[in-house]
Amino acid sequence: MLEVAEAQARIWASVRTGPAEWVTLADAAGRVLARDVAAKRAQPPQAMSAMDGYAVRAADTASPMRVVGEVPAGRAFERPITRGEAVRIFTGGVLPEGADAVLIQEDAVRDGPNLTARSDVTPGLFVRRAGLDFAAGWVGLEAGRVLDPRALGLAAAMGHGFLEVRQRPRVALIATGDELRLPGETPAPQQIISSNTTALLAMVRAWGGTPVDLGIVADEPASLASALDQARHADMVVTTGGASVGDFDLVQKVAGEEGMTLDFWKIRMRPGKPLIFGDLHGRPFLGLPGNPVSAAVCAIVFLRGALRRHLGLAPDLPTVRRPLAAAVPKNGERRDHMRGFARGEEGAVAPADAQDSSMFATFAAADVLIVRPPHAPALEAGEVVECIDLHRVFDPLR
Repeated sequence: MLEVAEAQARIWASVRTGPAEWVTLADAAGRVLARDVAAKRAQPPQAMSAMDGYAVRAADTASPMRVVGEVPAGRAFERPITRGEAVRIFTGGVLPEGADAVLIQEDAVRDGPNLTARSDVTPGLFVRRAGLDFAAGWVGLEAGRVLDPRALGLAAAMGHGFLEVRQRPRVALIATGDELRLPGETPAPQQIISSNTTALLAMVRAWGGTPVDLGIVADEPASLASALDQARHADMVVTTGGASVGDFDLVQKVAGEEGMTLDFWKIRMRPGKPLIFGDLHGRPFLGLPGNPVSAAVCAIVFLRGALRRHLGLAPDLPTVRRPLAAAVPKNGERRDHMRGFARGEEGAVAPADAQDSSMFATFAAADVLIVRPPHAPALEAGEVVECIDLHRVFDPLR
């Protein structure tokens, strides 16, 4: 059996950074920037008023001045101002040539065209100098940035209407098993609802990919072969179920007949030991276990990082260190991922009483996966453990 870290390294190394595409700012939220973005001009492009008031020469404000016009935002005053002149200006208005300060209206006394300052005015007062925010050519967004609302607002301010982003990787999802029925259907007593695909569809979307649901295939080689053929145009292929060694576990055999080159099978981890990884027609192939928690944990540990690599992001998992709220026994030969719940203000975590890989309810309620290395010793309450933060894991790209 392969160690988890080695399996991660092999899977992630097989993924190449995907191509880029141009999208509008309106369509760029949550996408990954493919190249640096530089400002097309300075912001502000000229000196502007930060307040409503009067554009003046600071040296003239000790004496009465004469108002010779006004300049609202979006317009320019047609000439320079000279000694003793002032111009009514509004927030965002371009400072007329010759002016070097703004006398705010609260500190101004006006009588017709005559203007008097009732406070000291110094050069630069209430003036936003040209380039105060950024200069032309300044690289405000670097490749690899996940585009959140702040980044998009900055891109707009820098003069861009389109951005080059990484294409979303297309992930073909295939569920296998005669016992599976679609959500919403009424299963027979011997059947179960196919929850794996529903969870994986949402995971792939949250992690920046485009899921392609190829449905449920029967435990019959021709059905699986047909689904794998439909997956040829995807960037990755993911199956659930059929990864073990039973008579009806056909994934490895059929995928091999369809051209998959097997890299490894079986991981030293719990849940998720029967994991298949290989290359199918030049794209990564990942055969996840069928048990719901096993499939979900394997997706977190391996698939998430593969998608991030395709997008040019670091594949690392978000982890935290937390004290235990209860004792845990020594671990066996496989790395364990125990579902845990946050307890109290100290952030301590308590493992679920039952950790069976079919129990999705405890996974859905868990705050963390408590990571236990192979052969880890028993720990008492209060000792610190490494945990995978499930809340951050399922956040959209960050």
